[in-house]
Amino acid sequence: MTAAKSIKESIAPAKRSRRGYVYAVGRRKSAVARVRIYEKEPAEIIVNNKPLAEYFPFERYQQIVLGSLEAMGGHKKGKITVRVVGGGVRGQAECIRHGIARALIGVDPEARPTLKKVGYLTRDARVKERKKYGLKRARRAPQWQKR
Repeated sequence: MTAAKSIKESIAPAKRSRRGYVYAVGRRKSAVARVRIYEKEPAEIIVNNKPLAEYFPFERYQQIVLGSLEAMGGHKKGKITVRVVGGGVRGQAECIRHGIARALIGVDPEARPTLKKVGYLTRDARVKERKKYGLKRARRAPQWQKR
């Protein structure tokens, strides 16, 4: 085994548990999602002990969450349970998508090129910039007055 291959395997985004699930973490802004995929159970998505449609009542957020599954051609990969904390609604939806994409690689390593091409494996690191002293916001200076 070459050194490059062993390094790549050590940075694997998903871990397989002895209890029968694949585990991965997805992040976006300040939201963190811990995703488990149980392959041998019927297909459903549970977010914080609620069905997906109940946790995200708006269709656009459901579509964001299901994006990585739809890129793989449907969501019949088994039961997906998610624990998500922090952030807002959209940030949570995007971090769940990131976590599901990373867990799908643990289930099916051939899915990596497809998910990478769509951009679901990339951790979106954009966060709100902090406010600086002497300014009203991160970069907004007080209005200049001549007199």
